[in-house]
Amino acid sequence: MNKYHESVLLNDSIRGLKIKPEGIYVDVTFGGGGHSKEILKKLTTGSLIAFDQDQDSLINNIQEDNRFIMIHSNFRHIRLKLQQIGISMVDGIIADLGVSSHHFSDNGRGFSLKYDSIIDMRMDKKLQKDGRYILNTYNQQNLDRIFREHADFNNPRSISSAIIEARKIKEITTTFDFKKIFNSIVNKQYENKFFARLFQAVRIEVNDELNALKELLVQSKDILKPSGRLVVIAYHSLEDVLVKRFMKFGNFLNFQEKDFFGRAKSSFKVITKKPIIPSEFELKNNTKSRSAKLRICEKI
Repeated sequence: MNKYHESVLLNDSIRGLKIKPEGIYVDVTFGGGGHSKEILKKLTTGSLIAFDQDQDSLINNIQEDNRFIMIHSNFRHIRLKLQQIGISMVDGIIADLGVSSHHFSDNGRGFSLKYDSIIDMRMDKKLQKDGRYILNTYNQQNLDRIFREHADFNNPRSISSAIIEARKIKEITTTFDFKKIFNSIVNKQYENKFFARLFQAVRIEVNDELNALKELLVQSKDILKPSGRLVVIAYHSLEDVLVKRFMKFGNFLNFQEKDFFGRAKSSFKVITKKPIIPSEFELKNNTKSRSAKLRICEKI
């Protein structure tokens, strides 16, 4: 098992790419390199370009393979970065949107509930805003927005109000500072789920994850060759609904666009009518896979 990150739905996602030995493929979430290594096994004269915005992931770089190129960048810049290396279209794109196990086990990044560390939460350490900035400077309206939109809390005002009152007394600096605000009021039966959603909301805001995903999906329409495959593994409903709508409708508005003659305009054929989920065996061996949903579509 890769100590950095154990790939989820590995075999299903690689099959979903329908890899051509001579094709060009992009792994936009390199992480521990699990998906990339499996793709390379199926390539002969083809090539693989991998993206990761986290400098730490570069330790997993696949050395001495001229079929492989590693790009340190957020996948929202996929078109530009591919153009810079002379590539305009590809045969497949794979995205595993989960947070790497490495991030949760790194006690200095603020991703985990278990460690008392600085609330950083930046995937890319060059980003200007970290978790501390958001929790200590965002006004009530913006705090309401992130806890409503990024974690689907029914009453985000109660959360944002508690944060604002707490920071009047002391700056919110560490993960335990953040948790302490709610320790006395959260229902102990649901505290793990509550704090997971709380941290998720801040992390998504720090890394602008949903907008980055939208930009990747939109660009995939222009980058994929006809019959090229888009393979995405999502881990929460916010991501999954964007992926589902985009693959079905080519937009995020949940309706079918039509041309002048009333015919449905579609860039993709949906391959997975229902998402593929982990098997009982995988769930038993990798509990982090429990919320994963794999969707696949093909460029028309």
